[in-house]
Amino acid sequence: MLREYRRFAPWNVRDLVATAGHILRQSRVRPVSPSAAVAPGERTIRFYVTRGLLSPPEGRGAAANYSYRHLLQLLTVKLRQMEGATLTAIVRELGEATGDVLERRVAAALGERLPPPAEAPAGAGRAFHGAAEDPQPTVVPDRETWRRVAVGPGLELHVNTTHPLADPRLAEALASEVRAALARVRADRPNR
Repeated sequence: MLREYRRFAPWNVRDLVATAGHILRQSRVRPVSPSAAVAPGERTIRFYVTRGLLSPPEGRGAAANYSYRHLLQLLTVKLRQMEGATLTAIVRELGEATGDVLERRVAAALGERLPPPAEAPAGAGRAFHGAAEDPQPTVVPDRETWRRVAVGPGLELHVNTTHPLADPRLAEALASEVRAALARVRADRPNR
């Protein structure tokens, strides 16, 4: 069920906070340390990025996008804090942990207590609402509808919703392929 949250990515910082907070509150995990029980805030996310607990987001400022991996990293950090681990110990543990390792850790820690995305409350952020109920954008007759795919800072790809690549589950793979293609172009033309 944890992978179902992937379809809501990418998130802005506010929606990442809302998503992680929802999961932590609904799972009712009992922390060893009361200070660890606090759901993460926007400042916490930025602090975790500077400390290396979370990977840097795609983009900066209000345009920063956080992926499913960021959600897994954030949940792993909060769950390990709830177990009594220090941030220094968590940085050492996580190192270059793959997404699969993070996903297994979070799934094992939450187990059956993991709330399904459909149970998110109305105030949980735009990441849940609309996408959970209707994964495809609304199409107005005689008008084209486009899906935005963040590729990198200052760069996004617009895909017509009638195109097969407009599937939201393909967004990260599509963005990754575009970034790779752009890197090849830059490598072929170093002076431009």
